[in-house]
Amino acid sequence: MKSKNSFMAIAGLGVIGAFFGALRTQEPAPSERSVWDGVYTEEQAKRGEALYEKQCSACHGDKLAGRESAPPLTGGAFLSNWNGLTLGDLFERVRRTMPQTSPGKLTRQQNADVLAYVLSFNKFPAGKTELYRQAEMLREIRFVSEKPAPKK
Repeated sequence: MKSKNSFMAIAGLGVIGAFFGALRTQEPAPSERSVWDGVYTEEQAKRGEALYEKQCSACHGDKLAGRESAPPLTGGAFLSNWNGLTLGDLFERVRRTMPQTSPGKLTRQQNADVLAYVLSFNKFPAGKTELYRQAEMLREIRFVSEKPAPKK
């Protein structure tokens, strides 16, 4: 009798485990945000454009296409390099390594503004709130290069 109860308990745990495992493999939670959810404002992107022209365009070019010393910040290579990562990853890369001649020179707000401009230039939609300037919060926003299909 004791072994029968043990078997039932183990079988029950197996069913529960399979149920929760299936839940984890489904689509991401609806609360997960991406660059397609309007994560910056147009005003922020305009500030970022002015900063980009002063601090970034000498290396990355006027059209963000890159130059010999710096990779592009637009187009297929850029989008595929960052696809699936988070804005926190991209923000930290910019914060720690740019501008190339003086890494870390820009404030967190300036880095967020430049990143907003890069998102705008790449045709990701603007929203009603500014892009965060804390990497921890930006890690909650996925960089997804292709617009997701509308939810049913």
